[in-house]
Amino acid sequence: DYRGVSVVNGQEVFNQGLRSIHYDHIPFIAYYKAAVLQTSFVDLKIVNKRIGYIVGAGDKVPASLEQMGYEVVMLGDKELSRISLQQFDAIISGVRAYNTNEWLNAYYDKLMKYVQDGGNLIVQYNTSSNVGPVKAKIGPYPFNISRTRVTDEKAEVTFLKPDHPVLNYPNKITQQDFSGWIQERSIYHGSDWDKNFETILTMHDPGEKADAGSLLIAKYGKGYFTYTGLVFFRELPAGVPGAYRLLANIIGLNRKKAF
Repeated sequence: DYRGVSVVNGQEVFNQGLRSIHYDHIPFIAYYKAAVLQTSFVDLKIVNKRIGYIVGAGDKVPASLEQMGYEVVMLGDKELSRISLQQFDAIISGVRAYNTNEWLNAYYDKLMKYVQDGGNLIVQYNTSSNVGPVKAKIGPYPFNISRTRVTDEKAEVTFLKPDHPVLNYPNKITQQDFSGWIQERSIYHGSDWDKNFETILTMHDPGEKADAGSLLIAKYGKGYFTYTGLVFFRELPAGVPGAYRLLANIIGLNRKKAF
């Protein structure tokens, strides 16, 4: 982290930023925090450059993608209805997009055709409950969404397929890439997945069974579909290098080298 300090007339030091909280049900609150610029130095390679990002419940992943060097185009109902998806090297849905956007049902066939023709669709976590039901069909093959999560951010991660492109291209993923994660590893894992899905990782909280539903990848036609509960929406804003490197590999699946 970098801390900025300005001195005026040798007397006043300015090193804090003003933040405020303003909701209808509480009084206005203003408070100060130290002015800190968080930086991360990441050994990162990317392939694919133009990303379509389907709006979800709200996250900071698009800003992180831009910092990685991608061009990001936000996609809502209007955009999906009128533009060709083939212009995008990959399309990523924001967190809980399929919980919050019932209109995604109207674009299921269009998204699957995009994948079939060589595109790369990456779906971040969605919930599946009475409170937060999935409101639109998601993948090309059947799978369910469970409530399984791994809340220990230091939980051991096992590579089921260490030679899989997602762990090798364009970045070689190692155990070091799962160091320094914050708060948790993964939430709302896939379950009961079709045989066309590949499982890449297993992980578990202490005392729990190992679970492989955090990262499901399926080839469909010429392209790829991925469902992941890995908490990129937490790790990217926190500057976790391994999260950047792994997401870059998922984005690059349809440009993979032969392994």
